[in-house]
Parts: sequence; structure tokens; C-alpha cells
Amino acid sequence: MSTLTKKPGYFLWFAILGACLLAAFGAAGYTFWVGHEQAFNVNRGVPWGILISTYVFLAISCSGLCMISSLGHVFGFKEFETISRRAILLAILCLIGAFGAIGMELEHPFRMYYTILSPNLSSGIWWMGTVYGLYLAVLVLEFYALMTDNHKLSKITGRIGLLLAIAAPSILGAVFGLILARPFWHGSFLPVYTIITALVSGTALILLVMYFQHAVRGIEMDEKDCRVIRLLGRILRLVLFVLIFSVFWNIIVGLYGQQPGIYEPVMALINGSLSANFWVGEILIGLVIPLALLIRKDRTPFSTMMASMLALIGMFFMRYDMTIGGQLYPLRYQTEGLANGLFTYSPSVSEVVLVVGCIAFSALVFTLVEKFLSLDLKSEHHP
Repeated sequence: MSTLTKKPGYFLWFAILGACLLAAFGAAGYTFWVGHEQAFNVNRGVPWGILISTYVFLAISCSGLCMISSLGHVFGFKEFETISRRAILLAILCLIGAFGAIGMELEHPFRMYYTILSPNLSSGIWWMGTVYGLYLAVLVLEFYALMTDNHKLSKITGRIGLLLAIAAPSILGAVFGLILARPFWHGSFLPVYTIITALVSGTALILLVMYFQHAVRGIEMDEKDCRVIRLLGRILRLVLFVLIFSVFWNIIVGLYGQQPGIYEPVMALINGSLSANFWVGEILIGLVIPLALLIRKDRTPFSTMMASMLALIGMFFMRYDMTIGGQLYPLRYQTEGLANGLFTYSPSVSEVVLVVGCIAFSALVFTLVEKFLSLDLKSEHHP
């Protein structure tokens, strides 16, 4: 059994996660009892709320974790083999949490079996759900292969999982990008953009887990562990640079020509209802500070961990701003009663509790698996 139980903060961590999960069950029960219209702040103008942005955040984090994991048992980089088991387990739990988030956003989630009985091959959402369902099955099989040291099966499932890790977020981005009625989303940029942000989220998340895995268990990092963290930090630094250029040009394109449906949501990000999220959450916390920490020559595992944590927070803000920002501009020329001609949205208490519950579920199950199963390779000698 893991030495986690010997740490004084272990039971406090369990208590916090358990309380969040119980609160989420209560919020789910309340939602089904009173109905979505009363429990959630979504409306006809903004039908997709924070639960959809949480689904996107967790789903693309899953893909990023799978991409990073493949560096070890698929591409043969030995340094990354030590993180494969934890990365795939996190990917599974993130995807389950994502399914929970989107399931609660649906008014009748138990009717989803119709997607199997009556598939719509022309629907991007149908393809997204189908691919992610298949993706989950492949990830579970890949995790089994890694835990049983079945190298042949882990390579096969790893290669399939890598293909799905690229296909799934691109299809998810296409769900937004193919909506002609939402000019802020529409275009070929969004599928590529989701893959970039998937790498940021996945790299940041596995860095966090790797650091706290040692800190909580009281294990001092050896040179091999420090090298993996340095390599992951370089990957995170690179994708953050790419993401900065993506955000910059997305804003420039939105401002250029003041095209209706694009210009207004961009202005909401720059100087409107989402400006605090954009400038503080996305730019400062998610991009500027993490890059400042990662470009330092004297960076330590702790500073790399802090950069990862801030980048992950920034990615959540980015997912929220993208999801909500694209819906603020009305589909019809109807501005009566709207602030600056745009819709407004703020999540309800029930929505926030459900979001926390989805994340807490993933963290709680990961902690339990870490406690009862050995996620270290046999070559690792941790006390």
C-alpha cells in the first residue's frame, strides 16, 4: 500500500474531494428535481454554459495526456516511460469527468442511447460522441496493457490512442467551427487550435501530478525525475509560445474589418464582460507568468510546477471564454434589453458545484488508484 496514508494532509485531501463530490450529487439531484431552466443560468441566447466549457477543458486535457504518454511507449523515448501509466489513467478519468459534465448539461442525458439506435452521420456532435466513446475504450485497454507490462498490446493501443487523441479534439473543434450561425467560432482554425491547447493542458497536468507525486509521498527527485520534468517544461514552453501567436492572430482577425458576429465577441474579450477573464485569466495567469517561469535558466522543479498550475488555470479560462464568447452575439438583429447589444451569462451556483464535482471525481479516483495500485515501473525503486 502507498505511503500516502502516512501523510497528515492525506485525509484532509480526501475529505475535501469527498465533500465536493457529495455537493455535486446534491446539485445534480436538485437540477433533476426543479429542472434545468431553474437550476442553470443558460437561456435561449446562451444555451451552452460553463458545463460545456468544462467538458471541452477535460476532453482536450485527456487528448493532451495521451499525446504526452505516447512519447514513451509509442515513440520509444525512455525518459517518458515513467509517466505513461499515470498519464493514461488521468486521461481516462478526465474523459469520464468530461462525460459527466456534458451529461448534466443535457436535459435528458439518459436518452443518449438514441445516438446508437439512430446515428446521424452528418452531425459533428454525433461523430464527437462516437469517437470519444471509442477513445475511452481504447484508453482503458491501453491502461490494462501498461499495468500488466504487455508491451505489444500497449504499443498497438498506444498508436490507436494517439490517432484518436489527435482526431477527437479536432472533431470537437469542428463541432464549434462548422456552426455557420456563430461567426466567432466558424472557420478551419478552431480544430487546429484545440489540438494546440490539448498539448498545453495535457503537459501541464502530468507535470503537476509528477511533482506532487513526489512531494506527497516524501520522495526526493533523482536526476532521472528532474530530467523528465525539464523535458516536459520545454515542451510546455514551446506549445505556450505557439499558443500565444494563435491567440494574437485570432484577436487580430476578429478586429480586422469589424465583421459582425466576430468583432463584438472579440471586443467583449478585450474591453467587455469577458475582459477580466481574458486579460487576467488567459493572458496573465495562463500565458505570461508561466512563460516567464519557464524561460528562466535557473528554473527548478517547483517553478516548473507553478508554471504548469497557472497554465492549466489559464486553459480553463480560455475554454470558458471561447464557449461563452461565441454565443454573446445574437443570432437575430434583436438588441432590445441586451447590454451593448450582446447577451450576458454568469454560471449559477448549481453549475459551479457540478463543475467542481466533475474535477473532484477525477482527482479522487486518481488518488484512490494511486493508493491501492502501483503506478511505478518495476525499475523504479520508491519507498
